[in-house]
Amino acid sequence: MARTNAMNIATNAAGTTADLLAESYGKVIDSIQKGAISEQIKNKDYSGDPTTGSVEVDRFKNAASNDYGTARTAGEGGKLLNTGKVTINIDTDKEIIEELEAKDIALYGVDNLIGRRAGNHAKRMIATLDNAYFGALETAATAVTITGLTAIEDIVEAAIQAVETVNNDWVDGVDREDIVLTLTPAAYGKLRNHIDKVMVQNDAGAEEISMFHGVRVFSNTRQTKAIIATIFGSAAQPVMVKEYQDEKIPLSDAHAVELFYSYGTKVVTPDLVKAIDTLPAEAAAKDGE
Repeated sequence: MARTNAMNIATNAAGTTADLLAESYGKVIDSIQKGAISEQIKNKDYSGDPTTGSVEVDRFKNAASNDYGTARTAGEGGKLLNTGKVTINIDTDKEIIEELEAKDIALYGVDNLIGRRAGNHAKRMIATLDNAYFGALETAATAVTITGLTAIEDIVEAAIQAVETVNNDWVDGVDREDIVLTLTPAAYGKLRNHIDKVMVQNDAGAEEISMFHGVRVFSNTRQTKAIIATIFGSAAQPVMVKEYQDEKIPLSDAHAVELFYSYGTKVVTPDLVKAIDTLPAEAAAKDGE
């Protein structure tokens, strides 16, 4: 028996080929995507309410040590200087809307089709936020010089030290436990191969990389630079999400599954974002040795 055409579910991007309504065996393969790394490392310590249109992140200048008696002579102590204040505007508005006919929902043969689509919408929102976050980091990043370095472990260590040794009005060196590394899968794979070889040589077996030289490490598909080294909280990304809606479309038996959200993304510690655009060809050669 021929299967029935769906009214508003298509099988091609142009939307011209109707999908078939399922028989009782119909199932759906849930969409798959990588989780959001940005949610684990972004700055959430900001003041203000995103619903007002903007929030602020404060960054106070380090205190200075003066000779005893300085304040007494001056008649006052030093002022607290908020010289790194950053305002993040909630200026990017997005929507995800899919329309489903009630007949399709009832006969497509998939349990909780709207719920499944709602779950996919949330994942796609996360991917959009992740891409925006790492795009901002890459724009703000200062390039790390790796001239003469070929071994992946030396290159990664150079990226770590580029953050660790920062010294300015707000920073006097950074503890490694506060630094985070994100690598493209290709760069991560080279580092993983190096660690695997070292562990095998020491009869330790192989295991996932979670730390390298005291620094947290992530494999990240949402960056273009080979290595980004920064601190936890180096960028802020306040998000405002409108309550999820399953809306009945007037004068029809169709439903619109709708997700609206707004966000802003801004780097709050640009001095602590370092990157290596690409790995030298020699590093790729050494990886296979």
